[in-house]
Amino acid sequence: MPTVLRALRLLSIVVWVGGITFFAFVVAPVAFGNLPSPHEAGIVVRYTLLALHSIGMVCGTVFLLASILLLQASRRPRNVAIQAALIALMLLITATSQFGILPRMERDRLAANGIIESIPPTDPARIDFERLHPLSERLEGATLLLGLATILLMARDEPIPPAAA
Repeated sequence: MPTVLRALRLLSIVVWVGGITFFAFVVAPVAFGNLPSPHEAGIVVRYTLLALHSIGMVCGTVFLLASILLLQASRRPRNVAIQAALIALMLLITATSQFGILPRMERDRLAANGIIESIPPTDPARIDFERLHPLSERLEGATLLLGLATILLMARDEPIPPAAA
């Protein structure tokens, strides 16, 4: 059973962190670099991010449940507990973005008749959108860093084979 739990934890963190990495280094740059307008790129990025957050919340929940079950069987329960705490923080950040930041950005976009670039930079909706966008990026970056830290801690769980004589 511990092997299955470790596999579930590994799969969930790989899917989540891999998705964030793919989004940040492939989807967003390709969308903004190749689509005809920032508006179209923003739509692709928004819906991709909503899907990524849903995947992340499922993966984070699986990771936490498997961690709780693994605590008794682990040789390093403190390390498992720290990993679970990092995942809980990732979940909190993701939920904040999904249910707090992104809906407010969408509200601002709709206030601009769907195209944020079409309203003056002094418009309150655009000001709010421009304030929230970097916050959204920082939250995604923090989630990625916490995920990478979790992976590093997981690597410490593996026993180091004795040196060959």
